[in-house]
Amino acid sequence: MQSQPNSKHSSPITPKATFWLVLIAIVLLSANMRSPIVALGSIAPVVQDALHISEAQIGWLGAVPMIMFALGAFISPPIGKRFGLENTLIVMLVMLTAGIVVRSWWVGWTGFLLGTILLSLAIGFANTLAAPIIKQRTPNNIALITGLFSLTMTTVAGLVAGIVYPLTTKVGWQWALGGWAALGILATVFWVVLRIRLGSSHKLPQTMDTSIDDDISVWRAPLAWQLAVFMGLQSVMFYTSASFLPSIWLSKGLDQVQAGHMASVFQFMAPVAILSLTWLIRRGKSIQMVAVTSAALNVIGSFGMAYMTPSLAWLWSALMGLGTSGIFTLSIMLFSLRTYTPQQASSLSGMVQTIGYLIAIFGPLGAGWLHEHTGDWSLALLCLLLLMCVNVVAAWFASRPMMIDGKPL
Repeated sequence: MQSQPNSKHSSPITPKATFWLVLIAIVLLSANMRSPIVALGSIAPVVQDALHISEAQIGWLGAVPMIMFALGAFISPPIGKRFGLENTLIVMLVMLTAGIVVRSWWVGWTGFLLGTILLSLAIGFANTLAAPIIKQRTPNNIALITGLFSLTMTTVAGLVAGIVYPLTTKVGWQWALGGWAALGILATVFWVVLRIRLGSSHKLPQTMDTSIDDDISVWRAPLAWQLAVFMGLQSVMFYTSASFLPSIWLSKGLDQVQAGHMASVFQFMAPVAILSLTWLIRRGKSIQMVAVTSAALNVIGSFGMAYMTPSLAWLWSALMGLGTSGIFTLSIMLFSLRTYTPQQASSLSGMVQTIGYLIAIFGPLGAGWLHEHTGDWSLALLCLLLLMCVNVVAAWFASRPMMIDGKPL
């Protein structure tokens, strides 16, 4: 289903033109969706010294994004339905850009916290509304555009993480963080162009099939809860690894440089996982096989990290990186592939990510608490391994060939 522009003076938009408009818009959107978060992590000590804030306050800055992601996921579906997906995302991109500017130039704890809240809430909306945009505007290319969405998000985040500290030494931390607002402005401009050319999604018919209940409650759908657990446990692995992977490998005997390299290996597996998964899905391979395999990679990686030789730390880190990135990308695809309409995709995306990010909060918090109270990582790693085993079962159920209403494919 493709849309026509609202203006009677505009020429019709062809399906090919729509595809390229949406692809570029989604790529620009995703480029803004992780870089503001990882940029802070790379220079947290610099910001802490500059603002004279405590370790606890830095910890809050790390927890705020997941809380705001969950809140954004919860409230964004009805707002997107009421005002249109494109209109909502344009406002969110403006908010994200404003958040980047506020936390960089309102020097102090209040400004930095407020800016982080604004940009994180905006990202929470974007996390949820990207899937229904893809489903509505390019229904025949869901796997491809979702793969590019996830790939761009992780690649740009990795690049930003690597260059933000060198930038800080040259232009100062405010410009090193605040300069990325230019990327938000570029994305906003392009989404305004897309909105003008394609019109607003909330003025389009959602489905031509009157037998489909567009208002199905995803909160009562078993498949939605299975997918929420699947994505949520993946997020536990991802955010725990992102927070503590170097510290864990240090405790296993690696030196500081080697431990830091393991974090890079974990992150740089994302493009490999995303490209491989997209290639497999587009060629008709079993989604259930891909899901279970991705979950199993997390089991093997976490088992190796907990109990096997640290000489293969690169292998265990790589397997966990492949598993987490594969599950995240597949989950985003399933929001579209397991629903009938963009509105259902939006509701499913919002519900799953609300639960998923609430689950994710307990990953780094729980692992840190266990490490603090036991003095080592053994119990935390055992709990992580057991959760990853549970997620293999969740993967099997969440990826079954059925739609959100339980009807088989």
